[in-house]
Amino acid sequence: MAEREWFSYSLPATRYALLLFSMNRTVAIVGRPNVGKSRLFNRLARKRISIVHDQPGVTRDVISAEIADGLYTLLDTGGLGYKGKDTPAALTAASEEQVNFAIQTAALILFVIDGLEGLTSLDEKIATMLRKSRKPVRLVINKADFDDEKLQLEEAYRLGLGEPIRVSAEHGRGEGDLRDAIMTVLGPAEDPDRGRDEAAALGVCFIGRPNVGKSSLSNRLLQSDRLIVSEVPGTTRDSVELPFQFKGRDGKLYPFRLIDTAGIKAATKLASPVEYFSRLRSLDAIRNTDVVLLVLDAMDGVTQQDKAIAGEAVKEHKPIVIVVNKWDLVVEAFKKQGGFKPYKSERDYREKYEHALFERLYFTPGSPVIFVSAMSGFEIDRMLNAAVKLNRMLDVKLPTAKLNKVIGYLAERTPPPAVGGKRFRVYYATQTGTRPFRIKLFCNREEKLTEQYRRYLEAGLVEEFDLAGCPIYFDLVGKEKHEPGMSFSAIRAAQEKARNQPHTPKWKASESAPEDDFGHTLED
Repeated sequence: MAEREWFSYSLPATRYALLLFSMNRTVAIVGRPNVGKSRLFNRLARKRISIVHDQPGVTRDVISAEIADGLYTLLDTGGLGYKGKDTPAALTAASEEQVNFAIQTAALILFVIDGLEGLTSLDEKIATMLRKSRKPVRLVINKADFDDEKLQLEEAYRLGLGEPIRVSAEHGRGEGDLRDAIMTVLGPAEDPDRGRDEAAALGVCFIGRPNVGKSSLSNRLLQSDRLIVSEVPGTTRDSVELPFQFKGRDGKLYPFRLIDTAGIKAATKLASPVEYFSRLRSLDAIRNTDVVLLVLDAMDGVTQQDKAIAGEAVKEHKPIVIVVNKWDLVVEAFKKQGGFKPYKSERDYREKYEHALFERLYFTPGSPVIFVSAMSGFEIDRMLNAAVKLNRMLDVKLPTAKLNKVIGYLAERTPPPAVGGKRFRVYYATQTGTRPFRIKLFCNREEKLTEQYRRYLEAGLVEEFDLAGCPIYFDLVGKEKHEPGMSFSAIRAAQEKARNQPHTPKWKASESAPEDDFGHTLED
């Protein structure tokens, strides 16, 4: 029986692969399952990025990290040759194809074996494949936590990959030697300013329930099969961060930093430690991104779990673009099957979907809603454009005088409810920060502001200052907590001055919409 070939080397180079090839400073960690690849990856990255668990086959997609001390890209890969009963054969094949991608991309391969178990036939097969790749390979013997007498060193030399490097990914033994070996192959970094473009890239993060199409959307943006896509829910387990560039209609290239996350399950429905850590990684990704792309299923509508996931983004004060994926299925249904009852047309379905969406996601005022298709690429550019626009809006400075006028107008239009016989009252407001918008409200009593009225004030400011989708955080300062040196008479005088200036509320959309960064208008 012919040996199974894991690496084809005939896959077309993707946009992401070309980017990494141009850097020529990429290190891939490969090996069979459960030899400690992910733990070694986290050790070198000095961060807990990849999920580490005794269960083999946890890592599926290729996970990447930028290593500052050496300026190279480190890739963690799934275990080769894994035959777990809980993993469909198609997912195993797709995971090994991702390892193929990593090997094609790498300037150096770290082949990890288990020093305590000794050499296996699978290790020998992988070593043969790596020698055929003609890439620089360094053999790493992991789990060297004890005396070297317990390591199977003699067998390691049979692989023909040179002097092995003994490390303990768990305790850090041999870490310095491994870092030195990596730099010996890569050499000194030629571009000391490499991190500048990455810092300027806009970070976007796909979040949502399992199987709504997050990885499919990521692959569409990357124009490759970079991430594993399957109908099996929970295929993605780690949060995968990838750089890419998108060309707008103006011909310019816009740098992005894309994070694809595992589907976020309810905390009460987590069936294993792996799912628990997947959830934590997804929530961490929300904190570390600039704009959140909340992915919904066009066929399912907004579920209770969608609402809970959106709440996690709101909790972190992140701007949200709502992405309704699989719209191609809706279009096809109305063209070939007569649509869905009781909806009269695709437009009717869309309008009622959006209306129901904002009824359930009432705490995301003004968030742009983009109906897309990962399969056909429909409106993908508009989704990115919405993210760019939101990101730029986060740096807007709100004029203090106008801010106080708007809050005064909102309070006069709809007075706050009485709580304990007294109403919430704002004496003075000022912006104290951006990303998110932080507004300090000097008021009578913080506890008098109800959650419903807080949302009313937030929605009014979002509409008046054109901050659709941007988060607003109120910092309440009651009478007892006024800053030293600012008397109440000064606060009231400033508020009165702001109220006396003429103000025309802007509760209607502008008639002419300017062009955005990708050559669209808001009315397109």
